[in-house]
Amino acid sequence: MAETQQSVGLRSRWFAIVAFALVGASTQLVWLNFAGVTTVAAERYGVSENAIGWLAQVFPLLYVVLAIPAGLILDRWFRSGLLIGAVLTALGACLRLVGDDYGWLLAGQIVAAVAQPLVLNAVTGITGRYLAEKDRPKGIAAGTASIFAGMVIAFLLAAIFADGNQLPTMLILTAIFSVVSALVLLVALRKPGEHKAEHRRPDRSALKVAWGDSLIRRLCVLAIFPFGVFVAMTTFAQALLEPAGVSGETASTILLVNVVAGVIGCAVIPVIVVRYRAESALLVMSLLLTALACVALAFVPSALMGFVAITVIGFLLLPALPIVLELVERRTGEAEGTGAGLIWMAGNLGGLLVAIVVGLLVDHPMAAFLVMAAVALIAVPGARALRGPIAALEPLER
Repeated sequence: MAETQQSVGLRSRWFAIVAFALVGASTQLVWLNFAGVTTVAAERYGVSENAIGWLAQVFPLLYVVLAIPAGLILDRWFRSGLLIGAVLTALGACLRLVGDDYGWLLAGQIVAAVAQPLVLNAVTGITGRYLAEKDRPKGIAAGTASIFAGMVIAFLLAAIFADGNQLPTMLILTAIFSVVSALVLLVALRKPGEHKAEHRRPDRSALKVAWGDSLIRRLCVLAIFPFGVFVAMTTFAQALLEPAGVSGETASTILLVNVVAGVIGCAVIPVIVVRYRAESALLVMSLLLTALACVALAFVPSALMGFVAITVIGFLLLPALPIVLELVERRTGEAEGTGAGLIWMAGNLGGLLVAIVVGLLVDHPMAAFLVMAAVALIAVPGARALRGPIAALEPLER
Protein backbone atom coordinates (compact mmCIF):
# COMPACT_ATOMS: atom_id res chain seq x y z
CA MET A 1 0.00 0.00 0.00
CA ALA A 2 2.85 2.37 0.82
CA GLU A 3 4.30 1.83 -2.63
CA THR A 4 0.94 2.56 -4.24
CA GLN A 5 0.61 5.83 -2.34
CA GLN A 6 4.14 6.87 -3.31
CA SER A 7 3.41 6.09 -6.95
CA VAL A 8 0.43 8.44 -7.16
CA GLY A 9 1.22 11.24 -9.57
CA LEU A 10 4.34 9.52 -10.96
CA ARG A 11 4.19 8.88 -14.67
CA SER A 12 5.13 5.66 -16.42
CA ARG A 13 8.37 5.88 -18.41
CA TRP A 14 7.74 3.60 -21.37
CA PHE A 15 11.01 4.41 -23.15
CA ALA A 16 12.83 2.35 -20.52
CA ILE A 17 10.54 -0.59 -21.32
CA VAL A 18 11.22 -0.18 -25.06
CA ALA A 19 14.98 -0.11 -24.43
CA PHE A 20 14.74 -3.19 -22.25
CA ALA A 21 12.67 -4.87 -24.96
CA LEU A 22 15.48 -4.40 -27.49
CA VAL A 23 18.09 -5.92 -25.18
CA GLY A 24 15.76 -8.75 -24.20
CA ALA A 25 15.23 -9.50 -27.89
CA SER A 26 18.99 -9.49 -28.52
CA THR A 27 19.57 -12.16 -25.83
CA GLN A 28 17.14 -14.48 -27.58
CA LEU A 29 18.54 -13.68 -31.00
CA VAL A 30 22.03 -14.73 -29.89
CA TRP A 31 20.64 -17.79 -28.10
CA LEU A 32 18.65 -19.17 -31.05
CA ASN A 33 20.66 -18.09 -34.10
CA PHE A 34 21.28 -21.72 -35.04
CA ALA A 35 18.01 -23.33 -33.93
CA GLY A 36 16.49 -23.11 -37.39
CA VAL A 37 19.63 -24.19 -39.27
CA THR A 38 20.94 -27.00 -37.08
CA THR A 39 21.81 -29.36 -39.92
CA VAL A 40 23.34 -26.68 -42.15
CA ALA A 41 25.47 -25.29 -39.31
CA ALA A 42 26.70 -28.77 -38.38
CA GLU A 43 27.89 -29.29 -41.96
CA ARG A 44 29.57 -25.87 -42.19
CA TYR A 45 31.50 -26.13 -38.94
CA GLY A 46 32.25 -29.86 -39.17
CA VAL A 47 30.50 -30.90 -35.96
CA SER A 48 27.47 -32.99 -35.04
CA GLU A 49 23.89 -31.72 -34.83
CA ASN A 50 24.05 -32.35 -31.10
CA ALA A 51 27.10 -30.05 -30.86
CA ILE A 52 25.17 -27.28 -32.63
CA GLY A 53 22.33 -27.93 -30.19
CA TRP A 54 24.75 -27.18 -27.34
CA LEU A 55 25.22 -23.66 -28.71
CA ALA A 56 21.65 -23.13 -27.50
CA GLN A 57 21.70 -25.49 -24.52
CA VAL A 58 24.59 -23.65 -22.85
CA PHE A 59 22.12 -20.84 -22.12
CA PRO A 60 19.77 -22.83 -19.86
CA LEU A 61 22.77 -24.63 -18.35
CA LEU A 62 24.39 -21.37 -17.18
CA TYR A 63 21.02 -19.86 -16.28
CA VAL A 64 20.48 -22.61 -13.72
CA VAL A 65 23.82 -21.69 -12.09
CA LEU A 66 23.56 -17.90 -12.34
CA ALA A 67 19.85 -17.15 -11.95
CA ILE A 68 19.88 -16.51 -8.20
CA PRO A 69 23.15 -14.49 -8.12
CA ALA A 70 21.83 -12.39 -11.00
CA GLY A 71 18.53 -11.82 -9.20
CA LEU A 72 20.33 -10.71 -6.04
CA ILE A 73 22.49 -8.30 -8.05
CA LEU A 74 19.41 -6.79 -9.69
CA ASP A 75 17.62 -6.38 -6.36
CA ARG A 76 20.63 -4.45 -5.02
CA TRP A 77 22.05 -2.64 -8.07
CA PHE A 78 19.35 -2.83 -10.70
CA ARG A 79 20.59 -0.40 -13.35
CA SER A 80 24.24 -1.47 -13.14
CA GLY A 81 23.35 -5.16 -13.29
CA LEU A 82 21.03 -4.75 -16.26
CA LEU A 83 23.54 -2.63 -18.18
CA ILE A 84 26.30 -5.18 -17.57
CA GLY A 85 23.98 -7.83 -18.98
CA ALA A 86 23.34 -5.73 -22.09
CA VAL A 87 27.06 -5.12 -22.66
CA LEU A 88 28.00 -8.77 -22.19
CA THR A 89 25.28 -9.82 -24.63
CA ALA A 90 26.72 -7.50 -27.26
CA LEU A 91 30.25 -8.70 -26.49
CA GLY A 92 29.23 -12.33 -26.89
CA ALA A 93 27.61 -11.59 -30.25
CA CYS A 94 30.78 -9.83 -31.43
CA LEU A 95 33.10 -12.61 -30.22
CA ARG A 96 31.44 -15.00 -32.66
CA LEU A 97 32.81 -12.86 -35.50
CA VAL A 98 36.47 -13.29 -34.50
CA GLY A 99 36.92 -16.65 -36.20
CA ASP A 100 34.85 -18.76 -38.56
CA ASP A 101 34.92 -21.93 -36.45
CA TYR A 102 32.96 -23.71 -33.75
CA GLY A 103 35.32 -22.67 -30.96
CA TRP A 104 34.63 -18.94 -31.37
CA LEU A 105 30.91 -19.63 -31.70
CA LEU A 106 30.92 -21.49 -28.40
CA ALA A 107 33.00 -18.77 -26.71
CA GLY A 108 30.55 -16.09 -27.79
CA GLN A 109 27.59 -18.17 -26.69
CA ILE A 110 29.09 -18.67 -23.23
CA VAL A 111 29.65 -14.93 -22.72
CA ALA A 112 26.11 -14.11 -23.86
CA ALA A 113 24.73 -16.94 -21.71
CA VAL A 114 26.39 -15.40 -18.64
CA ALA A 115 24.63 -12.13 -19.48
CA GLN A 116 21.17 -13.57 -20.06
CA PRO A 117 20.07 -13.91 -16.39
CA LEU A 118 20.95 -10.26 -15.74
CA VAL A 119 18.64 -9.24 -18.57
CA LEU A 120 15.72 -11.64 -18.31
CA ASN A 121 15.49 -11.50 -14.51
CA ALA A 122 14.96 -7.76 -14.90
CA VAL A 123 11.62 -7.98 -16.70
CA THR A 124 9.67 -7.49 -13.49
CA GLY A 125 12.18 -5.03 -12.02
CA ILE A 126 12.11 -2.68 -14.99
CA THR A 127 8.32 -2.47 -14.86
CA GLY A 128 8.31 -2.03 -11.09
CA ARG A 129 10.73 0.89 -11.26
CA TYR A 130 9.61 2.67 -14.41
CA LEU A 131 5.84 2.02 -14.59
CA ALA A 132 2.94 2.92 -12.34
CA GLU A 133 1.27 -0.09 -10.70
CA LYS A 134 -1.72 -0.04 -13.04
CA ASP A 135 0.59 -0.31 -16.07
CA ARG A 136 2.78 -3.15 -14.79
CA PRO A 137 0.81 -6.12 -16.19
CA LYS A 138 0.97 -4.44 -19.60
CA GLY A 139 4.66 -3.72 -19.13
CA ILE A 140 5.47 -7.30 -18.15
CA ALA A 141 3.42 -8.59 -21.09
CA ALA A 142 5.19 -6.20 -23.47
CA GLY A 143 8.63 -6.97 -22.07
CA THR A 144 8.06 -10.71 -22.28
CA ALA A 145 6.58 -10.42 -25.78
CA SER A 146 9.72 -8.58 -26.87
CA ILE A 147 11.86 -11.43 -25.56
CA PHE A 148 9.93 -13.79 -27.79
CA ALA A 149 10.16 -11.25 -30.61
CA GLY A 150 13.89 -11.84 -30.46
CA MET A 151 13.16 -15.47 -31.21
CA VAL A 152 11.08 -14.34 -34.19
CA ILE A 153 14.06 -12.38 -35.50
CA ALA A 154 16.33 -15.40 -34.96
CA PHE A 155 14.08 -17.72 -36.95
CA LEU A 156 13.51 -15.08 -39.62
CA LEU A 157 17.24 -14.65 -40.13
CA ALA A 158 17.67 -18.43 -40.21
CA ALA A 159 15.01 -18.66 -42.92
CA ILE A 160 16.64 -15.89 -44.98
CA PHE A 161 20.26 -17.00 -44.50
CA ALA A 162 19.63 -20.72 -44.68
CA ASP A 163 22.75 -21.74 -46.66
CA GLY A 164 26.02 -22.52 -44.94
CA ASN A 165 27.93 -19.74 -46.69
CA GLN A 166 25.34 -17.20 -45.48
CA LEU A 167 25.72 -17.92 -41.76
CA PRO A 168 28.47 -15.28 -41.20
CA THR A 169 26.11 -12.59 -42.51
CA MET A 170 23.49 -13.71 -40.02
CA LEU A 171 26.03 -13.39 -37.20
CA ILE A 172 27.09 -9.90 -38.30
CA LEU A 173 23.49 -8.65 -38.28
CA THR A 174 22.98 -10.17 -34.82
CA ALA A 175 26.06 -8.38 -33.49
CA ILE A 176 24.89 -5.02 -34.89
CA PHE A 177 21.45 -5.44 -33.33
CA SER A 178 22.94 -6.37 -29.95
CA VAL A 179 25.36 -3.42 -29.85
CA VAL A 180 22.68 -0.90 -30.83
CA SER A 181 20.29 -2.33 -28.23
CA ALA A 182 22.89 -1.96 -25.46
CA LEU A 183 23.51 1.68 -26.43
CA VAL A 184 19.78 2.48 -26.40
CA LEU A 185 19.42 0.95 -22.94
CA LEU A 186 22.37 3.00 -21.68
CA VAL A 187 20.54 6.16 -22.75
CA ALA A 188 17.20 5.03 -21.30
CA LEU A 189 18.61 4.21 -17.87
CA ARG A 190 20.54 7.42 -17.33
CA LYS A 191 18.10 8.23 -14.53
CA PRO A 192 16.82 5.76 -11.91
CA GLY A 193 13.19 4.71 -11.87
CA GLU A 194 10.80 6.77 -9.76
CA HIS A 195 8.60 4.00 -8.41
CA LYS A 196 11.08 1.87 -6.48
CA ALA A 197 14.45 2.76 -5.01
CA GLU A 198 17.63 0.73 -5.35
CA HIS A 199 19.82 -0.54 -2.47
CA ARG A 200 16.65 -1.51 -0.62
CA ARG A 201 17.57 -4.62 1.34
CA PRO A 202 20.43 -7.02 2.07
CA ASP A 203 20.90 -9.80 -0.48
CA ARG A 204 20.07 -12.63 1.93
CA SER A 205 16.79 -10.98 2.85
CA ALA A 206 15.72 -10.81 -0.78
CA LEU A 207 16.42 -14.51 -1.26
CA LYS A 208 14.66 -15.36 2.00
CA VAL A 209 11.58 -13.36 1.00
CA ALA A 210 11.36 -14.95 -2.45
CA TRP A 211 12.15 -18.57 -1.59
CA GLY A 212 10.21 -18.44 1.67
CA ASP A 213 6.95 -17.89 -0.20
CA SER A 214 5.03 -21.12 -0.85
CA LEU A 215 3.35 -19.75 -3.98
CA ILE A 216 6.71 -18.80 -5.50
CA ARG A 217 8.05 -22.29 -4.79
CA ARG A 218 5.02 -23.89 -6.45
CA LEU A 219 5.38 -21.63 -9.47
CA CYS A 220 9.04 -22.64 -9.70
CA VAL A 221 8.13 -26.33 -9.82
CA LEU A 222 5.43 -25.65 -12.40
CA ALA A 223 7.78 -23.61 -14.62
CA ILE A 224 10.05 -26.62 -15.16
CA PHE A 225 7.57 -28.35 -17.46
CA PRO A 226 6.35 -25.77 -20.03
CA PHE A 227 9.84 -24.27 -20.26
CA GLY A 228 11.24 -27.72 -20.85
CA VAL A 229 8.87 -28.44 -23.71
CA PHE A 230 9.40 -25.07 -25.36
CA VAL A 231 13.22 -25.12 -25.18
CA ALA A 232 13.36 -28.68 -26.51
CA MET A 233 10.92 -27.88 -29.31
CA THR A 234 12.75 -24.75 -30.47
CA THR A 235 16.14 -26.47 -30.29
CA PHE A 236 15.32 -29.70 -32.11
CA ALA A 237 12.14 -29.14 -34.16
CA GLN A 238 14.08 -28.87 -37.41
CA ALA A 239 16.00 -32.09 -36.83
CA LEU A 240 12.90 -33.97 -35.61
CA LEU A 241 10.80 -32.95 -38.61
CA GLU A 242 13.50 -33.60 -41.21
CA PRO A 243 12.76 -37.37 -41.52
CA ALA A 244 9.17 -36.46 -42.46
CA GLY A 245 10.48 -34.51 -45.44
CA VAL A 246 10.35 -31.06 -43.85
CA SER A 247 13.22 -28.94 -45.17
CA GLY A 248 15.37 -26.66 -43.05
CA GLU A 249 13.78 -23.58 -44.63
CA THR A 250 10.27 -24.86 -43.91
CA ALA A 251 11.21 -25.77 -40.33
CA SER A 252 12.60 -22.27 -39.78
CA THR A 253 9.34 -20.82 -41.09
CA ILE A 254 7.34 -23.07 -38.78
CA LEU A 255 9.36 -21.90 -35.77
CA LEU A 256 8.99 -18.32 -36.93
CA VAL A 257 5.19 -18.60 -37.13
CA ASN A 258 5.19 -20.37 -33.75
CA VAL A 259 6.95 -17.52 -32.00
CA VAL A 260 5.01 -14.81 -33.86
CA ALA A 261 1.88 -16.45 -32.48
CA GLY A 262 3.55 -16.48 -29.06
CA VAL A 263 4.40 -12.78 -29.26
CA ILE A 264 0.77 -12.00 -30.12
CA GLY A 265 -0.41 -14.25 -27.31
CA CYS A 266 1.99 -12.63 -24.80
CA ALA A 267 0.83 -9.15 -25.74
CA VAL A 268 -2.89 -9.94 -25.46
CA ILE A 269 -3.68 -12.98 -23.31
CA PRO A 270 -1.96 -12.01 -20.00
CA VAL A 271 -3.74 -8.65 -19.79
CA ILE A 272 -7.13 -10.34 -20.23
CA VAL A 273 -6.28 -13.25 -17.92
CA VAL A 274 -5.10 -10.96 -15.11
CA ARG A 275 -8.23 -8.81 -15.44
CA TYR A 276 -10.51 -11.82 -14.95
CA ARG A 277 -8.14 -13.65 -12.58
CA ALA A 278 -8.15 -16.75 -14.79
CA GLU A 279 -4.44 -17.54 -14.51
CA SER A 280 -4.87 -21.15 -13.37
CA ALA A 281 -7.42 -21.95 -16.09
CA LEU A 282 -5.17 -20.58 -18.81
CA LEU A 283 -2.18 -22.57 -17.58
CA VAL A 284 -4.20 -25.81 -17.50
CA MET A 285 -5.61 -25.26 -20.99
CA SER A 286 -2.23 -24.36 -22.49
CA LEU A 287 -0.57 -27.47 -21.04
CA LEU A 288 -3.33 -29.80 -22.23
CA LEU A 289 -3.32 -28.41 -25.76
CA THR A 290 0.48 -28.50 -25.86
CA ALA A 291 0.41 -32.20 -24.98
CA LEU A 292 -2.21 -32.85 -27.67
CA ALA A 293 -0.13 -30.96 -30.25
CA CYS A 294 2.98 -33.01 -29.40
CA VAL A 295 1.02 -36.26 -29.76
CA ALA A 296 -0.20 -35.10 -33.17
CA LEU A 297 3.39 -34.39 -34.24
CA ALA A 298 4.43 -37.84 -33.05
CA PHE A 299 1.85 -39.72 -35.10
CA VAL A 300 1.25 -37.41 -38.08
CA PRO A 301 4.58 -35.61 -38.71
CA SER A 302 4.42 -33.31 -41.72
CA ALA A 303 4.92 -29.70 -42.69
CA LEU A 304 1.19 -28.96 -42.32
CA MET A 305 0.98 -30.57 -38.89
CA GLY A 306 4.13 -28.74 -37.87
CA PHE A 307 2.56 -25.41 -38.77
CA VAL A 308 -0.70 -26.13 -36.96
CA ALA A 309 0.59 -27.90 -33.84
CA ILE A 310 3.65 -25.76 -33.15
CA THR A 311 1.69 -22.53 -33.77
CA VAL A 312 -0.89 -23.62 -31.18
CA ILE A 313 1.93 -24.35 -28.74
CA GLY A 314 3.39 -20.88 -29.27
CA PHE A 315 0.12 -19.00 -28.94
CA LEU A 316 -1.00 -20.70 -25.72
CA LEU A 317 2.19 -21.83 -24.00
CA LEU A 318 4.37 -18.73 -24.28
CA PRO A 319 1.87 -16.38 -22.52
CA ALA A 320 2.24 -18.57 -19.43
CA LEU A 321 5.57 -16.83 -18.76
CA PRO A 322 4.33 -13.23 -18.38
CA ILE A 323 1.38 -14.52 -16.36
CA VAL A 324 3.70 -16.27 -13.91
CA LEU A 325 6.09 -13.30 -13.77
CA GLU A 326 3.24 -10.90 -13.04
CA LEU A 327 2.23 -13.11 -10.12
CA VAL A 328 5.83 -13.03 -8.89
CA GLU A 329 6.00 -9.23 -9.09
CA ARG A 330 2.72 -8.87 -7.24
CA ARG A 331 3.69 -11.42 -4.58
CA THR A 332 7.34 -10.58 -3.85
CA GLY A 333 7.32 -6.78 -4.21
CA GLU A 334 10.85 -5.53 -3.59
CA ALA A 335 12.46 -8.96 -4.06
CA GLU A 336 11.05 -9.32 -7.57
CA GLY A 337 14.47 -9.73 -9.17
CA THR A 338 15.30 -12.73 -7.02
CA GLY A 339 11.76 -14.10 -7.40
CA ALA A 340 11.95 -13.80 -11.17
CA GLY A 341 15.39 -15.39 -11.04
CA LEU A 342 14.00 -18.42 -9.23
CA ILE A 343 11.29 -18.82 -11.91
CA TRP A 344 13.79 -18.47 -14.75
CA MET A 345 16.22 -20.85 -13.02
CA ALA A 346 13.56 -23.54 -12.63
CA GLY A 347 12.37 -23.04 -16.19
CA ASN A 348 15.85 -23.26 -17.66
CA LEU A 349 16.59 -26.33 -15.57
CA GLY A 350 13.52 -27.89 -17.16
CA GLY A 351 14.66 -26.70 -20.57
CA LEU A 352 18.09 -28.21 -20.07
CA LEU A 353 16.81 -31.56 -18.85
CA VAL A 354 14.09 -32.00 -21.46
CA ALA A 355 16.36 -30.79 -24.28
CA ILE A 356 19.04 -33.30 -23.27
CA VAL A 357 16.50 -36.14 -23.35
CA VAL A 358 15.05 -34.99 -26.68
CA GLY A 359 18.57 -34.55 -28.06
CA LEU A 360 19.32 -38.18 -27.24
CA LEU A 361 16.12 -39.13 -29.10
CA VAL A 362 16.76 -36.89 -32.11
CA ASP A 363 16.97 -39.98 -34.37
CA HIS A 364 13.62 -41.23 -33.01
CA PRO A 365 11.17 -38.35 -33.61
CA MET A 366 8.03 -40.17 -32.42
CA ALA A 367 9.56 -40.96 -29.04
CA ALA A 368 10.91 -37.41 -28.72
CA PHE A 369 7.52 -35.80 -29.37
CA LEU A 370 5.78 -38.22 -26.97
CA VAL A 371 8.29 -37.34 -24.24
CA MET A 372 7.42 -33.66 -24.68
CA ALA A 373 3.70 -34.50 -24.50
CA ALA A 374 4.23 -36.41 -21.25
CA VAL A 375 6.21 -33.52 -19.75
CA ALA A 376 3.34 -31.10 -20.45
CA LEU A 377 0.73 -33.46 -18.97
CA ILE A 378 2.68 -33.95 -15.75
CA ALA A 379 2.28 -30.24 -14.96
CA VAL A 380 -1.52 -30.10 -15.33
CA PRO A 381 -2.43 -31.06 -11.71
CA GLY A 382 0.02 -28.47 -10.38
CA ALA A 383 -1.45 -25.74 -12.57
CA ARG A 384 -4.99 -26.63 -11.46
CA ALA A 385 -3.95 -26.54 -7.79
CA LEU A 386 -2.81 -22.91 -8.12
CA ARG A 387 -6.38 -21.62 -8.38
CA GLY A 388 -6.82 -21.10 -4.63
CA PRO A 389 -3.46 -19.42 -3.88
CA ILE A 390 -3.82 -17.09 -6.87
CA ALA A 391 -7.35 -16.13 -5.85
CA ALA A 392 -6.02 -15.14 -2.41
CA LEU A 393 -3.71 -12.49 -3.88
CA GLU A 394 -4.83 -8.89 -3.59
CA PRO A 395 -6.11 -7.49 -6.90
CA LEU A 396 -4.08 -4.83 -8.69
CA GLU A 397 -4.82 -1.15 -8.25
CA ARG A 398 -6.73 0.16 -11.26
